[in-house]
Amino acid sequence: MFFFRRIPGACAVVAALLFALVPPPPAGAIGGPQPITVTVEGEVRHPGSYSLPHDATLATLIVAAGGATDNADLAGATLTRESAKPVAAPLSHPRLLKGSPADLPLADGDTLRIPARTPGAPVRARAGPAAGEPFAGPNNFGVTGLFETPTARMMPENRYRLGATQVHPYRYYFGTVGLFDRLEVNGRITEILGVKAFTNLPGSGYGNDKDKAVDAKLLLFKEGTFLPAIAVAISDPQGTRLYASQAIVASKRILPLDVDVSLGVGNGRLGKRPLPAQGEGFKVELFTDPRKWAREALPFGGIQYAATPWLTLLAEYSPIRYERQTTDPAQKKYFPTAVPSPFNVGARVKPLKWLEIDASWQRGNEIGVTASVAFDIGRPMVPIRDEPYLEPVEASRAPLQDRIAFALADVGFSDIAVSTDDFTLRVDAQNDRYFFAPRAVEVLLATIAPFVPPNVEYVRVQLKENGIPVAEAAVSASVLSVAGGGFLLTDRIRAPGFRSANFDAPLRPTTHRRRFDYSLKPSFEAFLNDPSGYFKYRAGLSGALSAFPWRGGTALLGVEGYPVNNISTSNLPLSIPIRSDLPKYMKEKLSLSRLLFDQIFATREPAYFRAEAGMLETMFGGVDAEAALPLWNGRILAGASGSFVRKRAPDDPFRFLDRGNYHTALLQGRLNVPEIDAAIDVKGGRFLAGDRGVRVAVSKFVRGVTLSAWYSATDTGVFTDPFNRGYHDKGISVEIPIRLFTGHDSKTAYRFSLSPWTRDVAQDIDRYLPLFDRIGRNAGVLLDKDRESTYRGPR
Repeated sequence: MFFFRRIPGACAVVAALLFALVPPPPAGAIGGPQPITVTVEGEVRHPGSYSLPHDATLATLIVAAGGATDNADLAGATLTRESAKPVAAPLSHPRLLKGSPADLPLADGDTLRIPARTPGAPVRARAGPAAGEPFAGPNNFGVTGLFETPTARMMPENRYRLGATQVHPYRYYFGTVGLFDRLEVNGRITEILGVKAFTNLPGSGYGNDKDKAVDAKLLLFKEGTFLPAIAVAISDPQGTRLYASQAIVASKRILPLDVDVSLGVGNGRLGKRPLPAQGEGFKVELFTDPRKWAREALPFGGIQYAATPWLTLLAEYSPIRYERQTTDPAQKKYFPTAVPSPFNVGARVKPLKWLEIDASWQRGNEIGVTASVAFDIGRPMVPIRDEPYLEPVEASRAPLQDRIAFALADVGFSDIAVSTDDFTLRVDAQNDRYFFAPRAVEVLLATIAPFVPPNVEYVRVQLKENGIPVAEAAVSASVLSVAGGGFLLTDRIRAPGFRSANFDAPLRPTTHRRRFDYSLKPSFEAFLNDPSGYFKYRAGLSGALSAFPWRGGTALLGVEGYPVNNISTSNLPLSIPIRSDLPKYMKEKLSLSRLLFDQIFATREPAYFRAEAGMLETMFGGVDAEAALPLWNGRILAGASGSFVRKRAPDDPFRFLDRGNYHTALLQGRLNVPEIDAAIDVKGGRFLAGDRGVRVAVSKFVRGVTLSAWYSATDTGVFTDPFNRGYHDKGISVEIPIRLFTGHDSKTAYRFSLSPWTRDVAQDIDRYLPLFDRIGRNAGVLLDKDRESTYRGPR
């Protein structure tokens, strides 16, 4: 493998030509339109000063500040420009404001002030329709709505909710997330009290009958001055569909009464008769057979009144005909006849901004209680504070390169190399601490600012991972030249130009080389819906010891211990047991999870290659290889993977089972869509069991938290058992960075997933750091996206 070395020299012209090889940075980098610094004060979630693109508007600033608070008087907002009087700037929700005549362009030095509502005073007329946030509480099973019906109100984007409801004989557990401005997704478990499941299975610990379901709501039309918001709510479109329905609902907020009225029509659970089971795949009669949907649909509606910011009163007409829900396991025992009343009434109380408690009288004979909590995704529970570097006296006597290396090692970098000439100071370093690469660059520049020689005109930073370049930034040294000890760099640096292609070879020699590393973190895994018991789990510690003998090489030993473990199953492994025998491995309280050697290669373009061998994961050992190529500044990642493996013995970490070999051959790709903080992964080819097909995953990235869902479609004819034939693998996962809880930055993140654990279709190796994930947020378009939220600081 060959690398082109940058030829050092004192000639400024030659150095300038080499520096020109870096693609022109976007606006706000060296040259080009400069970003502006503006301030927002008052009723926003994060007041302060922000560095924004030169073409930023009011909507851009409000989004950067986290949005307006519930107590904001948007109609009373004012904009003050330097040397000018404040002017009225009536606002609305930033997404409604964006692109409208009221979305004023900002200039450097502007200050936006959003006042609070005066207690007891009437709310002013707003420039746009109300966002409806006071009416965004959950219904019985988690979807934003009333009690048994949905409304057209939505869970705010990038916010999640967890809660539980009991209305005899049902008990609901739910989690809801506002994935996008117009899309809300809800997952729920419905438990039927007093109705046992698997009664024909001796010794079953499953308990009450339980049903899993996923719901989604799509906002078709946002609320206008005279027109209502209109949404489509799809409940339980797949599987048994015990509680399935599809509804169209409209909601209109009436000011100044602060009343929200909703009317809708729905089928299935909300209609004349229940919907049949679907099995694999999804079925939505509203779209596939709209005439049948209309014939079976019934009307519903309700009203909400926000009496105070913490109290809302509700009334609802529910169309559910319980006595006709014959597929509901509760019908035979609890609903042989119609319920006393179709009307439900109640109240919602918010004692805290994040806590909501609902009490209701439903069906004319039952008390309902709901408790839920809601938080913004990715907001740190503890403010992240990393102390700046203070140079000790003894270090100040060392040569310049050593002083810089000492400083960077102290603030969370390793493998540090420094080179300087009469024109450019270049620093190569590995980021060991900071979750976002732009934040790592910001800290690095702030740390070296006092050491930059006066003759240097540019500073170049190259970030590495185990000696392999992953991202580079460049900035004019003039913004650092006035730096004194401890100045706040976020107020001075304009986002540097990042790149993620055509890297120079890493500098040599390096100091503070990281040869070994270790990790130890708590681990909790839960598995649902096994006939032997609905909730299976294990809790313990997962640890790893890594060695880095040379550039790109990693030797890894992984060990897991789960002293709290009730994993078991009454299911037998299926015809081609890829994952269906997973309980045999999970029930072990101590196991060797990985013992492997991994090697990464990278070309200057770059293209990435990875090969690994050993005990690759808990269940398989062998060899595996990958290739990845970033295209169009990382908007697309293209690649391929293949593996040749054997099944490991569950009770012996160094023995293989005599079941033959398995192999995969897959093409894969990723589309990064930073405009909506999303990514789409596609993997197609031959999977471990020999089934061929496609697996698609969709991810949403919110301030470090990654939410993912996947679905597969493969040719399952290779299986002889009825459980895998015709089955589509699916599941959800969340990856949470530890920085949200510790008060300091960290690259560590925890991943939790929920998926069927007794199926074998569309399975692949559980790789140690796949190439696409190694590239991760270092793709060029994502670096550009991440820096927008990095270069800002409180006033």
